[in-house]
Amino acid sequence: MSDHDPIIRTVAMPADTNPAGDIFGGWLMAHMDLAAGSLATRRAKGRAATVAVEAMSFLNPVLVGDEVSFYGAIVGTGRTSIRIRIEAWRRARHEEHSIKVTEAIFTFVAIGSDRRPVPLEGSI
Repeated sequence: MSDHDPIIRTVAMPADTNPAGDIFGGWLMAHMDLAAGSLATRRAKGRAATVAVEAMSFLNPVLVGDEVSFYGAIVGTGRTSIRIRIEAWRRARHEEHSIKVTEAIFTFVAIGSDRRPVPLEGSI
C-alpha cells in the first residue's frame, strides 16, 4: 500500500510516548481508525461507526519525530458493513525509506441519523 497516497500523515511527538520512549500502540490505533473512518464515510456517503478491529500486529516501533503515514483500502462490503485494511508506515526524519509498523482490518457499519444501520448505496 505504501505506493499510494496516504490517507493521513503525521509526526509522532513526545506526548504520544510510553515510559520507555516508544509511541503508544493506542496512538497508532487511533490514527488508523481515523484513516479507516475517512474511507468508510466516503463509501457510506454518510456516517459510519467502527464495530470491530481484527488482528492488529505491531511489527516495528515508532519513535519520537518519525513521520507516520496511514494507507488504506476497502477490502469488502456487506449490506451495511465495510471492511478496510489499514497499514501504518514510519519514516525517520533524516531518512528516505519507510518501514511498515502495523496493520489491521477495521469493520465499519453505515449508520443513519438515528444511529441505526442503513444499507450501503448499491447493496442488495
